[in-house]
Amino acid sequence: MPLYPDLFSKYHDSASEERISKFWQQNNTFARSIQQREGCPDWVFYEGPPTANGMPGVHHVMARLCKDIMCRYKTMTGHRVVRKAGWDTHGLPVERAVEKGLKIQGAQAI
Repeated sequence: MPLYPDLFSKYHDSASEERISKFWQQNNTFARSIQQREGCPDWVFYEGPPTANGMPGVHHVMARLCKDIMCRYKTMTGHRVVRKAGWDTHGLPVERAVEKGLKIQGAQAI
């Protein structure tokens, strides 16, 4: 049972999610949250690329949730959260699988 059942029943549905999303889009809420923190200490979040190896699972949701919570927390503690696309070697297993499937190996063969 939710802690606040009246609020839960009123706002915990897909229509509410759509209204909230539309409000955020119309008011440019995300961009404004960054602009309003100009001059505050930066906290840079490097987001790695999505990976294509393996089937999607709940672990992907959990990882995204943790990343989102940290960015929101740092915003609420007075930081200007800068999100940057970071690149690492997540794609290497995919590259190796493609090489194996094509029966090639290494940069020269590619």
